[in-house]
Amino acid sequence: MIIDYLKGKAILAPMAGVADRAFRELCVEHSAAFVVTDMVSAKGLTMHDRKSKELIALSEEERPAAIQLFGSDPQIMAHAVYLLLDNKPDIIDINMGCPAPKIVSNGCGSALMKNPELIEEIVRAVVRETTIPITVKIRAGWDENSVNAVEVAKRIQQAGASAITIHGRTRQQMYAPSVNLNIIKEVKEAVSIPVIGNGDIVDGKTAKHMLDYTNCDAIMIGRGALGNPWVFEQVNAYLKDGTLLSPPTIEERMETMLSHVEKLCLYKGKKIGMMEARKHAAWYIKGIRGAAAFRQEIGMLSDMDELKAMSQKVIEAFYQNNI
Repeated sequence: MIIDYLKGKAILAPMAGVADRAFRELCVEHSAAFVVTDMVSAKGLTMHDRKSKELIALSEEERPAAIQLFGSDPQIMAHAVYLLLDNKPDIIDINMGCPAPKIVSNGCGSALMKNPELIEEIVRAVVRETTIPITVKIRAGWDENSVNAVEVAKRIQQAGASAITIHGRTRQQMYAPSVNLNIIKEVKEAVSIPVIGNGDIVDGKTAKHMLDYTNCDAIMIGRGALGNPWVFEQVNAYLKDGTLLSPPTIEERMETMLSHVEKLCLYKGKKIGMMEARKHAAWYIKGIRGAAAFRQEIGMLSDMDELKAMSQKVIEAFYQNNI
C-alpha cells in the first residue's frame, strides 16, 4: 500500500509557482513524507512543450516524489503518463481539484467534479498505462448543491487508483470558509484505498485533529508550509508523542531563506530566482515584529547580496522589537 513506505504522514501539496524543485527539496530535508510537483499540462507534455518538461524534472534529493498531471482527455492523459516515465516518478497524481479559473475554463481541475463518468474514464486510462501508483486529488464537489466527493471517490477506486487526496472545500468555496472535515470522513468511510486529507493544516494540532476526526491515512499541507518548511518536522513530532517542537529562531529562519533562494537561483537562473525570491522572503518574515517595514524592500530585491543585507536587518529589527 502506498502509505506504507512513506516516512511520515505530512505531505507537501502541489502549489502552482511554489512547489518547484528548490522548495520540494527543502521540504524533504525537513521530513515531508513525500512531495508533489506543480501541476503539469498533459496536453503540453504531448506537444513536447519545454516548460512542461522542466516542471516534471525530479532530483534524487526530493524523493519520494509525485508528478502531478492535469487534463480532461483520457487518451492524452494516458499518453502523457507514458512520456513522463523516463523521469521515474515514485507516484503519478492526477489533479481534479484545482479551482483556478484558467484551469477550470478548459474543463480541467475541479471542473471534472461535474463529470464523475469522465473522471473514472481518465483514471482507468492512466492506470492501464503504468504500474506506478496513481493517486487522484479532488475537492468536495463543484458547489454546495453538488457535493459528490463520495461518488467520485468510489469511481476513482473502481478505476484502479492507489490513493485519493481530498480538499474539504468545493470549487465555489476556493480556500474559505474552514475546511469541511465531514466530507473527508465520508470519503474515508466509503473506500478501502488510502485517503489523504487536505485543507487548513498549519501545525501538529490541526494535523492530529484532522487525522482523528476523519480517520484519514495522511494529511497534505499547502499554504501552511509557505515560508515554513519546518511544519513537517513539527507535525511528525506532535503525531509521534505530542511533542511541541520549538519554532525556528530568527537566525534559522533567515539562514533557511537564504539557502532556499540560492537554490532557486541555481535551478532557474539569477533573474528568475530573485524575482521568485520576493514572495518567498515575504513568507519567511511573516509574523515577525517589524516585518511590515521590509515589504517594500523585498519587492525590489535583485541579487543575493541585497537579500543577505536585508536578512541581517530583519534579525536586528527582531531583537530591537523584542527587548
